[in-house]
This record gives sequence, C-alpha cells and structure tokens, in this order.
Amino acid sequence: MTKKVRRIAACCMMGLLVLAGGAKTAYAAGEPVAGIVVLLNETDISDIIEPIIEYHDLAIANVTNYVNIRSEASTAGKLVGKLYSNGTCTVLSREGEWTKVKSGNVTGYIMSRYLYTGQKVYEMADSIKTKLATVKARVLNVRAKAGTNYDIVTQVPQGFVMEVLDEQQDWVKVSIGDKTGYVHSAYVGIETGFKQAVSVEEEQAIENLEKNRQSSSLRQQIVNYALKFLGNPYVWGGTSLTKGADCSGFTQSVLKKFGIYIPRTSREQARGGRRVSFSNMKPGDLIFYTRNGVVNHVAMYIGNGKVVGAASRREGITIKDFNYRTPYKAVSYINN
Repeated sequence: MTKKVRRIAACCMMGLLVLAGGAKTAYAAGEPVAGIVVLLNETDISDIIEPIIEYHDLAIANVTNYVNIRSEASTAGKLVGKLYSNGTCTVLSREGEWTKVKSGNVTGYIMSRYLYTGQKVYEMADSIKTKLATVKARVLNVRAKAGTNYDIVTQVPQGFVMEVLDEQQDWVKVSIGDKTGYVHSAYVGIETGFKQAVSVEEEQAIENLEKNRQSSSLRQQIVNYALKFLGNPYVWGGTSLTKGADCSGFTQSVLKKFGIYIPRTSREQARGGRRVSFSNMKPGDLIFYTRNGVVNHVAMYIGNGKVVGAASRREGITIKDFNYRTPYKAVSYINN
C-alpha cells in the first residue's frame, strides 16, 4: 500500500482510533472505510499512526520568505520573531484567525492562513527535515566562499542554528535569514531536524556583531594608518604626519583622516570624547598623561597594551607600553 493511501486511510480512521483509546493495532475489516475497502495489518497501522501522533500539533510556515510572530493575536502585537519558509512550530492554541505557537526560543502568534496544519503536515513533514548547524564557537565568521582568505559576510553567536545547504571537506555552506555563506565545520555541530523560528533577540545579536565588526574594522584602519608614520620626527606645535607633529598634533591628524575631528591640544582632547576604563580600551582610543596634575601628553592605543604617538624630539613617533608613564584617563572619539 502506498504511503499516500495509508495516510488517507489513517485520516478516515482517526475518529475510531481516538475513541479506541489511541490503540495502534487494527484488524482486517470486511466493511469499506469511507467507501474504500482497506486491509491493514499491525505494521501498516504503526507506519500510519506514529507520524500522526508525532506531528499532530506541528505546523509548517506556508510562505515564500518568512512570517512574523507577534506577542499577541493582532497585527498591532509586538514582533517577537520570524518563521522562515518550511520552518516548523508547535501549535499551542487557536484564537480566531490566529494560532499561538512555540518554535525555538519564540512563543507568540501567527496568522493561521500562513500555516500548514493537519493532513498537509503529515504529507510534508518528512520532506522538509533538513541538516542544521549549531554554532559552537563564541562568535563564528560566515565567509563569502570556503576559505579564511575570503570576505566575512556576517558573524553569528554561539548557539545560533543555521540551515545547511551543502557540505565540503572542511567547510559548510549555510543559510542565515536571507544571507548565505560558509563556516568552518570544526566550529559547528550538525544534525537533522526541523527549521525553527529566529527570535528578535537572536537577530539583534547578529546585528550587534555586525556593528562591532564594522567598528573594529574602522579602529584597525585608524591604527594601521597611524603606524605608517613610525620613525617620523617630533616637532613641537606641528601637525604634519610626515614632516613632524607633536603628541596632540599626531592624534588630531590621524583621526582627521577618517573624518573624526578633535581639539588641537592634549588638554582639550582629554576634555572631549567618551571616557572609557583602562580595562575596556579599544584600538584607536586616546590615552592621556599628566605632569603636576595637568594633562600634558597624549598617545593612541593600538591594542595589546601598546600605544603609538609622538613621544619626544629624541624618539619621534614611536610605540611604547601604554603605562610607560602613569596613565591619567582614556577617551574614545570613535562611535562604539
């Protein structure tokens, strides 16, 4: 008997089976069931009933892209997540034109017309199972192609689940919302299952990683630019990165290259920006030093406990430990 016929028979028999207390065994019947003569043995019934029991409260997204999940049964409800095409959810209840569901880390409401339920689910369930990759690293780069030398498309946090599109020797092609890319197989766990909803918090986490990555990229560009002038002379009152600059002329000119305009003197620079703790300094932040309680020097933090700056007439533009003098404060003029 084909799977389709067995499922039709199962639907016709559901009422009888429920009344019978959910028994999974039926015997050969001499009377037609809904006009169809069907002979079923115990194995046939098991094949029919087990999927129905397993998927009886399952629903599948009936959309080409995604459907919104809201906090209440109304389009005015707060957006709490998205369920992508062929993603699945557990039906909790039905309220008019809305269905309350749970999927992944999201519980909320979806308009019922955007969900497959009942017989359609039994027909589709096996075919929409897919391989899923769960991120094991704290933050994982998703690259444009399979290799560490390719551009980063986005980043995903630990625990995030992605659909697997293809597997290669050391790389896995994955889908993240409307983006695709490659992750190294060593940093994901792969298993077969149903796609689940993505919460607003999970999407926000990815957005935050992207913002931080862009900010980090800008900071690194600033540091790389500053380091190009190592060995150039210190000139009191100067602002030329090639012919000579003093400490604050150096920091002002470096940041100006990136459209960041700061005051001229170290004392004025120390008054502006956003103060950060020494434990939270990032590359591109400025560190100030005092003499007799007055700010008289500034350098740029480059990471790993080091600063670059116009140190003195003898040393010129050079790299030092950030605490070669007792630091007074750290300030950031870079957003994020």
